[in-house]
Amino acid sequence: MNVARLEEMTKGWFVGDFAPSLLKTREVEVAVKHYQAGDYELPHMHKIATELTIIVSGEVEMNGVRYAKGDIVVIEPGEYTDFRVLSDTVTTVVKVPGAVHDKYDVDGDSLC
Repeated sequence: MNVARLEEMTKGWFVGDFAPSLLKTREVEVAVKHYQAGDYELPHMHKIATELTIIVSGEVEMNGVRYAKGDIVVIEPGEYTDFRVLSDTVTTVVKVPGAVHDKYDVDGDSLC
């Protein structure tokens, strides 16, 4: 049995083409992410991957829409979203396919 700690992973990503990773693959990426109220990510999109964000606890706002515990948001390739944390939040994020350098700002510049 292999045991690791989430804190040891790259920004919460424990499956994917990361180092370290518990399952090294380019097929999918999986993370558990912790956010503090007030955290904010500027609008961005993925050209390749579909991203599924599950709100495990807390409340966030994406593109002006509020999401809370139990909501699952599916973001398709080419769809821009920002990410505003309204209360301390935990998410699980799945990206398919795994695409480590697939994050772009509104000007089309790579954020990776």
